[in-house]
Formats: sequence, C-alpha cells, structure tokens
Amino acid sequence: MSYLTRWPIDLVALTAEAAGPADGGVASFIGLVRDHHDGRGVARLEYSAYEPMADGEVGLIVREAEARWPVHIAVRHRLGSLEIGDIAVAVVSASAHRAAAFEACRYVTEEVKRRVPIWKKEFYADGSIGWVDPTAIGRTGQSSARPDAAALGQVSE
Repeated sequence: MSYLTRWPIDLVALTAEAAGPADGGVASFIGLVRDHHDGRGVARLEYSAYEPMADGEVGLIVREAEARWPVHIAVRHRLGSLEIGDIAVAVVSASAHRAAAFEACRYVTEEVKRRVPIWKKEFYADGSIGWVDPTAIGRTGQSSARPDAAALGQVSE
C-alpha cells in the first residue's frame, strides 16, 4: 500500500481504512491547499517526492505511532498539481478511546511534516514560482528551497 497518491483523497475510505468495530474514537487532520504562503498570494501548487523514500518514511512513522499507542492509522499525501482548497494530506487515527486517537493523529501529522521528503512548488499570484521543502520548516524554523531550486533561480523564502 502506498501512502502517496496523485488522486483526490477520499476521506470516507481513509476513515474506513483506519477504524474498525472496536474503535470508538476517531481523530483526523486534513491539510488543505491555502491561497497564501509567507505573505504571498498562491494560485496553485505541485507536490513532488522521491516516492520510494517518502512512502517508506510515512510507513515508518505509522508503525511508530501504532507501536506507541493502541491505534490504527491511515495516511494519504497528494503528489502532483493541486488547486486552492484541495486536500493535500489527511491523517486518520482510530482507537477504542479518544485520547490515544488524538495523540497519535497529532504525532503522525507533525512527523510527516517534519520528516517526509516531499517538496512543494508554489505558483504565486504574481506569476513567479518558488520551491519549498516542508521538512526544513521543522528543522530550522523556516522554509528552505528545494535543492535544485537555486540553480533554477526559483528560490522562495
């Protein structure tokens, strides 16, 4: 199973993937494409990744959460072109009780953002383009450009 998809994320199917008959608490996080970043208007964006590495890291994060809490986790992260308002990432955590579901959902959400090498190419309202490495935000407190962006003259801070 892949945690990455180029198709719209089906929240009902993702919830069914995580929740079973013994689960009474389901927590979710849904990340939407917004119309701004660092004070700039965003028209749309594209996500890209080295898929085997990114998918493997998401799997590792899911296994960590399922070992730490009595939960079942389902995650999807979009790749490709997304419009404002599209679901970019969704995490669903299901458990017998809400506390574990909430804690695990937050853990997975934060770790995916911090550790998974997925890059975001932003198409700004002014016609310019910038690359953002979302994993760099957790390491440095601010975004950094995709490694090849400087060579392309497309750096966004």
